[in-house]
Amino acid sequence: MKFSQMKYTRPEFEPVNGKLMSLLQRFKDAKSSDEAFAAYKEADTYIQHVYSMFALAYIRNTLDTRDEFYDAERDYMDELGPKLMPVNMEFMTALIQSPFRKELEAAWGTLLFDKAEMELKTFKPEIVPDLQAENKLGSEYDKLMASAQIEFDGKTLTLAQLKPYHEDPDRSVREASLRAQTGWFMLHAEKLDSIFDELVKIRTRIAKTLGYENFVELGYYRKKRICYNIEKVEGFRKGVVDYIVPIATQLKAEQAKRIGVETIKIYDDPCEYLEGNAKPVGTADDIFTHGKKMYHELSSDTAEFIDFMLENELFDVLTRPGKSGGGYCSYIADHKSPFIFANFNGTSGDIDVLTHEAGHAFAAYEAREIYPSALSEYSSETAEVHSMSMEFFTWPWMEGFFGNQTKKYYKSHLGSALTFIPYGTMVDEFQHHIYQKPELSPKERNDLWLELEGKYRPYLDLAGFPFYGEGRRWQAQAHIYETPFYYIDYCLAEVVALAFWAEDQKDHGQAWAKYVRLTRLAGTKTFSDLLSGAGLPSPFVPETIKSIACAAIEWLESNN
Repeated sequence: MKFSQMKYTRPEFEPVNGKLMSLLQRFKDAKSSDEAFAAYKEADTYIQHVYSMFALAYIRNTLDTRDEFYDAERDYMDELGPKLMPVNMEFMTALIQSPFRKELEAAWGTLLFDKAEMELKTFKPEIVPDLQAENKLGSEYDKLMASAQIEFDGKTLTLAQLKPYHEDPDRSVREASLRAQTGWFMLHAEKLDSIFDELVKIRTRIAKTLGYENFVELGYYRKKRICYNIEKVEGFRKGVVDYIVPIATQLKAEQAKRIGVETIKIYDDPCEYLEGNAKPVGTADDIFTHGKKMYHELSSDTAEFIDFMLENELFDVLTRPGKSGGGYCSYIADHKSPFIFANFNGTSGDIDVLTHEAGHAFAAYEAREIYPSALSEYSSETAEVHSMSMEFFTWPWMEGFFGNQTKKYYKSHLGSALTFIPYGTMVDEFQHHIYQKPELSPKERNDLWLELEGKYRPYLDLAGFPFYGEGRRWQAQAHIYETPFYYIDYCLAEVVALAFWAEDQKDHGQAWAKYVRLTRLAGTKTFSDLLSGAGLPSPFVPETIKSIACAAIEWLESNN
């Protein structure tokens, strides 16, 4: 079904909760494993229908945050989700305690039960009001960002529309555009501080109500991190500082020389080449025409996938006033349809979106028949392996997007993967400190960020821009507000994606076969088991970080 034809009906609390309670009772009263299987399947199908309404409301609200109907529906969903959690948790408990657990595990494996046990650690009925408040604050941040209207170059621009100016070869344009952007953030600095301050207080209160010392442990449970812990993440961060930061610093020194500056000022950072960064040639339609050709040639699986996406209007990529910023992939279970949201702005990021978000969407499409639904839902670091690896697997088709700028794109793409990892790791360390010390004032949080900038991005000169100089850069990172502790998943995944890239350089067929197997396993195994099963190295091993960094820098140096 085309996205425009997908019907949205508000899932009212009383009938939804009543239906789920009835199905829960059927599951509890089952007299045989067959009855238990049947009750669970009906409940799972119904829950996926409800989640489909959540997805439709969210997508349509982000497409136009000024649409009053879907704005109200998103507010409603912010309240409904936590209200449905008690019955959801009762289902988890009933699943774990089922007299037919042995038969259920034989059919589905034990991971479903491990996930259920972890999810039960994240909820008590008394936290519902705080969960609703947390949701509302996340939506408030999103709407604030979408509301940005910045006067520049004789135009009124959104944050996404301003980005191409940040890459302009003319240094004065880069500086002026960044002043315009950061000026908007500084005008809203007090509001941004206020929203985050409330989020920290609420999350800390939720954690303490659940019996945790702080939100960090709860944050890991929310992310369902079964196969690794805080100590492993700390070890990963150390590996990044030891092996990636020096290489990122080297790459930025080379960039400074290339663009003719002594040091990388904050407004120089996005500009890779004095003659201009690699930019896609042609219109958005041209991009999609070649994108379709690319996925048809990559494999029969991706050909089927891209046809499905295009035929059913499952892309919205043009930026416009009122549209939320950024990009994402959502999934509408009723129609087994991924949906890709983005904001094209004429930079190479437009192609990265087409490959990155399509990696998410392809994985969702491949997992659409997996049951129970909890096993089709992969962990977030696994999901980012899907997306970031797809960016590299599509390299052979980049000439159709960039023409004679293709080599420049390769170098920027690979180099930016290396320089991103320290930034993403910095975001993670920042959040650990914030939630371990929730009493920090807004200024102390900013000071902390500034200190971490020196640790992870020592090559950047932040002087002259209060937004950066005061340590406020984190306020532009939506994940910090909306999905705490997600960001390290990008970094773990980037390391694995670079391992895929290195293998793909030697044997495309073998690397691609591994990738497809990984997507088809979806959430049936833990992140670590998926990697070991596919013969991929663990990002938690320092030698892995060192080896992928060396492979990437060797390629960059040999392709100067």
